[in-house]
Amino acid sequence: MTALAQAPLRADQRPLYAQAGEALRDLIQRAGYAPGARLPSEVELSRQLGISRPTLREALHRFEEEGSIIRRHGVGTFVASARPVIESGLELLESIDRMAERRGLHTGMGDVAIQERQATPRELHGLGLADGERVTVVTRVIAADGLRVARLTDVVPREYLGADELGPNFHGSVLDHFLRCNWPALSHSWTELSAEAADAELARALHIQRGAPLLRLEAQLHSQDGRVIDYSTSLFVPGHFRFHVVRRIG
Repeated sequence: MTALAQAPLRADQRPLYAQAGEALRDLIQRAGYAPGARLPSEVELSRQLGISRPTLREALHRFEEEGSIIRRHGVGTFVASARPVIESGLELLESIDRMAERRGLHTGMGDVAIQERQATPRELHGLGLADGERVTVVTRVIAADGLRVARLTDVVPREYLGADELGPNFHGSVLDHFLRCNWPALSHSWTELSAEAADAELARALHIQRGAPLLRLEAQLHSQDGRVIDYSTSLFVPGHFRFHVVRRIG
């Protein structure tokens, strides 16, 4: 009998599925289930954990979304292989490529789209531009060790970047491109963090379920003369990234 079954659930203020998830993770670790191992049936798991099957199903659904398990209809539930994790402090401005490189992970790009067009109202606001300004938009999916982990979109004023400068075989990041060119002189990035549910387009692009949670970073990259030269939106699949912030006593 597990701690979840022994202790009254009402003593823990977390949702039941969260408590069940913790107990399930503990069970998998204690039993030594290796990647690829098949877990017991829902009936057996609910009995071992002392929880209802609807609560167990919600916990299993969360595990499946984060990639900890793989569920095969009519076959069973299996422990997934460990995911590549990219870790970085948000105090340091660097591309995903550089983050992954420091962790010894290989990154690749897929579904790259580069176009020049007029900026949308939201992009105009993010860049501090007037109506009618043209921008270069670079959208790409990032894969780490073969798994799709993020989709990035950079919107840059045409005066700083043209589609012809990147070329048809572009791979990498707009930030790294600016750093290689040493122009414009960069200063800092203002970044806002939020959560977003994957819509149908994002689900297809990242090979995840529709409605799956994503970490969203919306950033404005400033030059040393105070202009916004890149308005970017980065969407990360949870479980592949671990960001931290160093906070000092003021």
